[in-house]
Amino acid sequence: MKKLLNVELNRLTVVEFRKARKYPVVVVLDNVRSLNNIGSIFRTCDAFLIEAIYLCGITATPPHREIHKTALGATDSVPWQYFENTVEAVQTLKNKQYRIIAVEQTENSTPLNELNIMKNLKYALVFGHEIKGVEQPVVDICDESIEIPQMGTKHSINIAVSAGIVLWEFFRSYQKKRS
Repeated sequence: MKKLLNVELNRLTVVEFRKARKYPVVVVLDNVRSLNNIGSIFRTCDAFLIEAIYLCGITATPPHREIHKTALGATDSVPWQYFENTVEAVQTLKNKQYRIIAVEQTENSTPLNELNIMKNLKYALVFGHEIKGVEQPVVDICDESIEIPQMGTKHSINIAVSAGIVLWEFFRSYQKKRS
């Protein structure tokens, strides 16, 4: 087996990415403080053809050197918007008929592996602050919440890793439904 060179991967250019059909998913970052996490999430959204990212509250915005370090140019391909208030961002998406899902441990959260992702719906996935999670007023206006099943001693997973897991599940589900 031979490792492929970057030129052999046949990746989209930024222009091609912008024109490509995206999956109907918007990622909402609710007061995410780590610039490295923000950049990593941009890169993951690029990898899975995610429609857009909404950056809210204290979440930093491009251009920023620390975001760029982990995004590796994905801030140029993935559309983003800034909202001072996450509730406003979520309400904007609700008005556009998105199903709003908090990625948070709540009383009635659905385990990610049991979520039925419907091809005919548009989704907004809300990821929260690294320590505090998704703010309660945001959780209150979400349609549902999902959580990643965990078996160890820790109560959470790094937000960039969580975003990767959740977005992979959505991507995988959409891929199944296309075939």
